[in-house]
Amino acid sequence: MLYLRLIRESFAFAMQAIVANKVRTFLSLLGITIGIFSVISVLTVFDSIEMKLRKNIEELGSNVLFIQKWPWAMGDANYAWWEYMKRPETRLQEMEEIQKRTHLADAVAYYVGTNRNIKNNGITMENATIIGVSQDYEKVDILNFGQGRYFSYSESQSGTPVAVVGSQIVEELLDNTPDPLGKELLVFGRKVQIIGVFKKEGDDNFGGSKDDWVMVPVNFARNFIDLNSDNIGSSIMVRGKKNVSNDDLRDELTGIMRSVRKIKPAAKDNFAINETSIITQGFDKIFGVIAIVGWIIGGFSLLVGGFGIANIMFVSVKERTPQIGIQKSLGARNAFILQQFLFEAIFLSMLGGFVGLLIIYLGTVLVSQFGGMELVLSAKNIIIGMSVSAIIGLVSGLFPAWRASRLDPVEAMRSNF
Repeated sequence: MLYLRLIRESFAFAMQAIVANKVRTFLSLLGITIGIFSVISVLTVFDSIEMKLRKNIEELGSNVLFIQKWPWAMGDANYAWWEYMKRPETRLQEMEEIQKRTHLADAVAYYVGTNRNIKNNGITMENATIIGVSQDYEKVDILNFGQGRYFSYSESQSGTPVAVVGSQIVEELLDNTPDPLGKELLVFGRKVQIIGVFKKEGDDNFGGSKDDWVMVPVNFARNFIDLNSDNIGSSIMVRGKKNVSNDDLRDELTGIMRSVRKIKPAAKDNFAINETSIITQGFDKIFGVIAIVGWIIGGFSLLVGGFGIANIMFVSVKERTPQIGIQKSLGARNAFILQQFLFEAIFLSMLGGFVGLLIIYLGTVLVSQFGGMELVLSAKNIIIGMSVSAIIGLVSGLFPAWRASRLDPVEAMRSNF
């Protein structure tokens, strides 16, 4: 009951300070508001980006390994690109050998991509992403269909000119027709029939999505793409069986690839085996650095805000010195006076933090509605914002509260005259 009374009185005193000195209080709390806004807005933006990135990475599959020419690296200063450039690209025949020899893989698929212009009824879409895939590609990547189906085995083997396209293709080349199945596009100068349409995804934060894809059987694409070239960006994707670790799968694939390419025992691998954890670890480092920068930027505002809270509390102590003397003469202990002013400082600081969080929330709503990017003010960031505000209030109000608690009651009451 004593603490409830203490909180109630502190709240009342804080509200009196706000009402009696609106401008002074506003200017003093502005630092806290700006500081919390700076820090939490940075955390909110990058938490939202990170959340979407992790979702995209998870869709690639944590148990999928990518055999490629280039190793993935996130900010590696020792990246030997001049060595990797000499490596051969992965071949369709190598995928077939892996399928024959593997014991740990559940599915193996080949992937090659290029950018070409595609046409329909005199309309041209420039630099559309054309993807040639083997039959089992749907088993290693998540394909969300809005309409239609994937390639049949016979279509894949014979290289039938059929395609699964993204929603952007339908919008731009087929006038957003509700029934695009069976329609034809000119791909590589050949008529290709649409048999499926991917669900609309939007930007996946890696620079694109399946919205502008034209996916065709690799045995059709090989008529127009030189699969023996070393500059085609091909990849072999391997999904491990259930309960098979990535390390075990990697070891098996390394042995198979070295055997297929006849690499001598002492020679280095001339291929890379990548996995999504490399991307995750890289982004962890990047976002960690960004978070530190955000705290540094916001820290200066929080420091100014802390001085503002301390200024309010020193003025409040001076204005209420006679009242403090009366309280102490009636038996109020030093600890009670100390806690009373500390609660008031914490409340004022948290009020400034709340305003900063409110501005961020309104900003996330506006950006999500009209900015084309989904932002979410998470409960974690709200807790961080309010906790930091409370700590700033506690630290800033500690010395003024201590001075108030140490006042002599007789001298304090005399200050009224």
